[in-house]
Amino acid sequence: MINQEDYGYVLPEKNLALTPAVPRDSSKLFIYNTLTNQISFDHFYNIDKYLPKNSFMVLNNTKVIPARVTMKKAGGGKVTVLFLANEQIESQMVKVMVDRKINVGEKLYFPDGESVSVISQKEHFFELKHLFSREKLFKLLNKYGSMPIPPYLKKSPLKRDELLEKYQTVFARPLVGARLASTAAPTASLHFTDRVFDKLDKKEIERLFITLHVGLGTFAPITDENIKMKKLHEEYYEVDEKTWKQIEMNKEGPPSLKLRRVKKKLVAVGTTVVRTLESIARQRVFSSTSPQGDPKSLTQKQLPSLGKTDLFIFPPYDFKMVDIMITNFHLPKSSLMMLVEAFLQFKGAKMRLVELYNIAIKNNFRFYSFGDAMLIL
Repeated sequence: MINQEDYGYVLPEKNLALTPAVPRDSSKLFIYNTLTNQISFDHFYNIDKYLPKNSFMVLNNTKVIPARVTMKKAGGGKVTVLFLANEQIESQMVKVMVDRKINVGEKLYFPDGESVSVISQKEHFFELKHLFSREKLFKLLNKYGSMPIPPYLKKSPLKRDELLEKYQTVFARPLVGARLASTAAPTASLHFTDRVFDKLDKKEIERLFITLHVGLGTFAPITDENIKMKKLHEEYYEVDEKTWKQIEMNKEGPPSLKLRRVKKKLVAVGTTVVRTLESIARQRVFSSTSPQGDPKSLTQKQLPSLGKTDLFIFPPYDFKMVDIMITNFHLPKSSLMMLVEAFLQFKGAKMRLVELYNIAIKNNFRFYSFGDAMLIL
């Protein structure tokens, strides 16, 4: 049974990061070795020093759109709308959240006069219909919207244009032809720079990219329904067969008649990558080889390029894919904390996550989206 009180802690205001480190890879790095129970501190630009050479990295290359926009109501007045464009629904429909009352049947207008109609309501979510393409919706949001930063960043001094750059990874994929995008950043990836990638290249640590379109499943507070059903809000991922085969091959090592299969450690960058990889692993039968190294073909379902996950990872959990995790410091009592705690327990850690967080607080680490990073070995 989940006890949310086990994931509570008090964060002093000074430890809340309202702006990212400059440059972004100069953020602090909290390293916890679960095998030796040792803690050390460094800066993120030195993360290559702590990753084993026989490892490879998986990152989330989703694009965050400026999904929060102020719209006009037909009868007067304004409403702030958060477009949840990470969900796969009918092509001219989109799910939203709003900051004040709206009614089914009314229209909402962008500043240029383009309109959307309120079609339905379920709890605090609304479905809107637009009579234009998803691509045009993204263009309207890019023109009029602001980045959907979390509520605790409302006091951030960063302006709209600064947030467009800083609340985005340096490797986010373009939205050309895309039908989905994220409404929150995969924050563990915000620390990466070309300098960090150059160091990883020199150490021959390969990088592979998957996509999970981040939304409420990642950042929404835990509800009684989540605990009862052991599920989170659905989020969509994109991982094609070729990329998954590369991940499989890297993790298990290439089959060979002469060489034993050498296992590489999979470094998951962020909880979104963890959820995606573990979700696919739960659904899929892995290929194997005979003791002589000859490939055996097992029945497998072809991996669809687009899938969805509502996986809620909490202790105890048997991780199938992830060996090492890079993550940020998360909100108290969140599903993200529960996932990281599950990983610590899986690794046989002697310390609990709240203990590590309290050590980080005492050593002036900065928390949340623009905060510092943690490496769990």
